[in-house]
Amino acid sequence: MAERQIISCRDSTDLSERAAEEFVRLARQAIQLAGRFTVALSGGSTPKALYTLLAAPGFAQRISWNRTHLFWGDERCVPPGDPASNYRLARESLLDHVPVPSANLHRIRGEDGPAAAAAAYERELRQAFATPDGLPRGAPGSRFDLVLLGMGDNGHTASLFPGMTAVHERGRWVVVQQVAAEPMWRVTLTPVVINTAGEVVFLVSGREKAATLGRVLDGPHQPDSLPAQVVAPRSGRLRWLVDAAAAADLRRR
Repeated sequence: MAERQIISCRDSTDLSERAAEEFVRLARQAIQLAGRFTVALSGGSTPKALYTLLAAPGFAQRISWNRTHLFWGDERCVPPGDPASNYRLARESLLDHVPVPSANLHRIRGEDGPAAAAAAYERELRQAFATPDGLPRGAPGSRFDLVLLGMGDNGHTASLFPGMTAVHERGRWVVVQQVAAEPMWRVTLTPVVINTAGEVVFLVSGREKAATLGRVLDGPHQPDSLPAQVVAPRSGRLRWLVDAAAAADLRRR
């Protein structure tokens, strides 16, 4: 299992800049190795700041967008134009501003029925990674090069929420779950596929997440109550980019 790395950033701006540099580095590396760069995007305000930065000329011009394939780590079961859609967030902050071919966008069809959307997305992933059945393979070109994740103040990541069975999934790549806190179904990647990624990067910003981040990184292993702890790439690298406010309750390292 890969060792995690915790990178302390001065503030949210520094965090986004470091994440953008990592995105560029991984894109170049993946394209050199396998001819393409595959990324699972996250929703949330911290990733949105990253996407806005990637769309700026200083970064956008350094990425081969025609060889970049964008997926999503999770999605609410809403139409793509809905304000709650993770796809819409990425489209408005990034996709509308960079030349990504439409064929390279692999969104979760949240407007479909929840079960149908989950099944269709797993089929698309299996086709993209040439793995028609069984568990994901760990070789470059057959796995995500990068999975971007956020963390909620309740310890959830993607749509893996406390108390939900998806953290224990061993076979399915994608599942659908209903979140008790809101009247909405969600489609999410499972640890089965997240933990085969070449690199997983958490982006965590804000003082309101400090206590939970401390429990996730320094506390006992309790993934049922802190699902972010289930993320542990088997052969890839796990990096936590955290700003000073979010890191306030971490033990000194």
